[in-house]
Amino acid sequence: MDLNLLRALDALLQENSVTRAAERLGTSPAAASRTLARLRRAVGDPLLVRAGQGMVPTPRALELRDEVAALLRGCDNVLRPGAGFEAVHLQRTFTVQSTELLLAGLAGPLTERIHAEAPHVDVVFLPEAVEGGPALRLGTVDVELGVLGHLDPEIRTRSIARAHLVGVARAGHPLFDGPIDARRFAAAAHIGISRLGKRSGPIDSALAVHGLRRRVAVVVPSHTSAMMLARDTDLVALTLADWLSGTVAALGLRTFPVPLDLAPVEFGMAWHPRNAADPGHRWFRDHLAASARALSGTEQAATPARVVEP
Repeated sequence: MDLNLLRALDALLQENSVTRAAERLGTSPAAASRTLARLRRAVGDPLLVRAGQGMVPTPRALELRDEVAALLRGCDNVLRPGAGFEAVHLQRTFTVQSTELLLAGLAGPLTERIHAEAPHVDVVFLPEAVEGGPALRLGTVDVELGVLGHLDPEIRTRSIARAHLVGVARAGHPLFDGPIDARRFAAAAHIGISRLGKRSGPIDSALAVHGLRRRVAVVVPSHTSAMMLARDTDLVALTLADWLSGTVAALGLRTFPVPLDLAPVEFGMAWHPRNAADPGHRWFRDHLAASARALSGTEQAATPARVVEP
């Protein structure tokens, strides 16, 4: 029995009317009547019989009604995977490779969001790899978060947040004794943040425009260690504006605008196209993006970097 015949059977059993079934199927009453005749022969039962001005189902039709409806739902779930998706029933673990700064801000809000809808979903966060690798292609990572680069050509991406860099130092730092211009900013001893031990970056290029250089006295691999070090010394670090304001205040730190012309930092998510149409994966990506927008104060994510979200 083909799927169209099964859909016709479902319409006839749900409507108990050839005319209404025809309207539901987008066909003529005559065509629906011919289909009913085919179904009667196939099933070996009249299915619907005349009762006054209407039709009533036979006992066999009543047995088939729920079974046929369930079978069609199963077919729809196979052919259109998102048709029957309900997050509350999702039991799955998602693996996210993330920059440490994004992780610190996103992990809590994201967990609250997803558990409110899907209490059986777990998330494993992994640190950024020192070197770009094929984790998305191999399936060992579901989503990569951060400043995206060096991705395999088929990887799909979506921008999730845009943030400006700000300086951060202990509340009693001498830098706060006066206006912080480019010269005073450059004169302070700085903390570099790099997993690879790099000591220069966009800040140094922007200072060079003004004929200035800074001293990067210490390089650490994470923003967390940079903030802890800034709390206990007169070293200056960088963080994202309004990203971890509670943590900054709790550590006794203050932020200040960087007195340079700097482009905002663009954060994105990346995933392999094998997961593009998966309803559970798409649901998780949407919550990641919404959590990032809420933290960054962005009402709408920027245009996707490579492929528009399907």
